[in-house]
Amino acid sequence: MQTSADLLSRMKQLHPLMIDLSLARIERLLADLDHPERALPPVIHIAGTNGKGSTLAFLKAMLAAAGSRVCAYSSPHLVRFHERICVPDETGKCTPIEETALVDVLARTLGANDGAPITFFEITTAAAFLAFREAQADVALLEVGLGGRYDTTNVAKTPALCVITPVSLDHMDKLGDTLAKIAFEKAGILKPGVPAIIAQQPDEALEVIEQIANDVGAPLQIWGRDFDAFEQNGRLVFQSEDQLMDLPLPALQGRHQIRNAGLAIAALQFWSNKGTRPTKTAPRQTVSEDAIAVGLTTVSWPARLQRLSNGPLVASLRENSELWLDGGHNAAAGQALAQAVADLEERSPKPLVLITGMMQGKDARGFLAPFKGLATRITAVPIARALNDLGDEARRAGALADLARDMGFCADAMQNLAQG
Repeated sequence: MQTSADLLSRMKQLHPLMIDLSLARIERLLADLDHPERALPPVIHIAGTNGKGSTLAFLKAMLAAAGSRVCAYSSPHLVRFHERICVPDETGKCTPIEETALVDVLARTLGANDGAPITFFEITTAAAFLAFREAQADVALLEVGLGGRYDTTNVAKTPALCVITPVSLDHMDKLGDTLAKIAFEKAGILKPGVPAIIAQQPDEALEVIEQIANDVGAPLQIWGRDFDAFEQNGRLVFQSEDQLMDLPLPALQGRHQIRNAGLAIAALQFWSNKGTRPTKTAPRQTVSEDAIAVGLTTVSWPARLQRLSNGPLVASLRENSELWLDGGHNAAAGQALAQAVADLEERSPKPLVLITGMMQGKDARGFLAPFKGLATRITAVPIARALNDLGDEARRAGALADLARDMGFCADAMQNLAQG
C-alpha cells in the first residue's frame, strides 16, 4: 500500500538538473490536471520576506472564528508534510490533510506528471490545488514559497486579495541583492483590479511596490497611510479611515506579531467591507470585530517565539530556566527576535544563551548582530541537511562560532544538543 512518504520521495527524484525561474512546468502539469487552480475558493495570496506564515495563521484563526471554512497552503513544514496542506475537516476546522486524502492527491499528481522533470515545490503545490478544489471551502490562503513573480503559487491568476508582508534581504542569490530587486519579485503577485494590503516597508521597497501596483492597476491599502496597529495599555489598537478597534493582544509573542496581526486585520476589514464585488461563486466574507478578537487569542503558529513546556530538552534545563524556539534566519528576523527577547528580559531578567544553526548563504552576521548586549553566550550547532563548503558539520558549526567570537560574543560549538 502506498504511503505519502513513498510518493513524496518519488517526487523529489523528479527535480530538474537546472532550475529556471518560470511557471512553465507547473502550468503544463495543471493543464493535465484540468486546471484545479481555476476552481479554487476565493484566494488571499500572501507574499513578503518575514511574517508570511504568521499573517496566514492570524487570517486562518480569524476567518475560522467567523464561521468560514478555510483551506491554507504554507511551507516549509515543521514535522510532517501534511502540515503544508490544511483543509476543513468534518467539523469545518482547518486541519492538516489526512494521510488517505494526501496519498490520493499525490498519486494523481504524479500520474499526470508522467515522469517529467519538475521541482518538489511545483508538483506538491499542484497536489495542494487538487485538494483545495475538492474541499468545499469558503476561502483559500496561499503563502508564497519564494519571491512572488515566478513562485509556483502565482498561477492563481485571479485572487480576491493580495497581501505583502515586510520585505527585507533574504534569498539574495535568487531574488537580487537590493531591497528594490527583492520588492520587485514580491510585487509580482499584484494583479489588475485586485486589492492589495501592504505592510510597513522600507522606503526603497515601498517605492517599487507602488510603481508596480500603478503599472498593473492594483489598488493598495498601505500601512501608515490607510491603516495602523499598535499596542496601548496592554491592548492591540487597530485604526483605519473608517474603523477603530480595541482588541486583545495576540497569543503569538513579540512586537512583530502586533504588526502581523494588524496586517491580517486590515486584510479582513477590506475583505468584509470594501473588497471585490461578491458573486454567486465568491461571496464576500464578513468578519466581525468579535471574530477578530477570538482569532487573536486562539491563533497558533508553532516555532514562532514559542516557549516549549515539555520534552527531553525542557527536562534537561536547570531550575528556573526557559526554552524558546524560533525559526528566524535573516537580519530582519534577528532584529524582531532580539526586540522580543529584550521585552522578556525587562519583565523577567534571565541570562540569554542563544543556540543557533545557519544554512549556507544565510546572513549569519546580520542575524546575530541585534543580540549584542543581550546574549551572554552563543552556541553554534550544525543543521544536518545543510549543504556547505566547510566540510563536515562539526567544522560548519565551528565556523559559525568563530564568526560569533569575531563579533565580540562569547561563543562555542556543539555537534548536537545532547552535548550540553
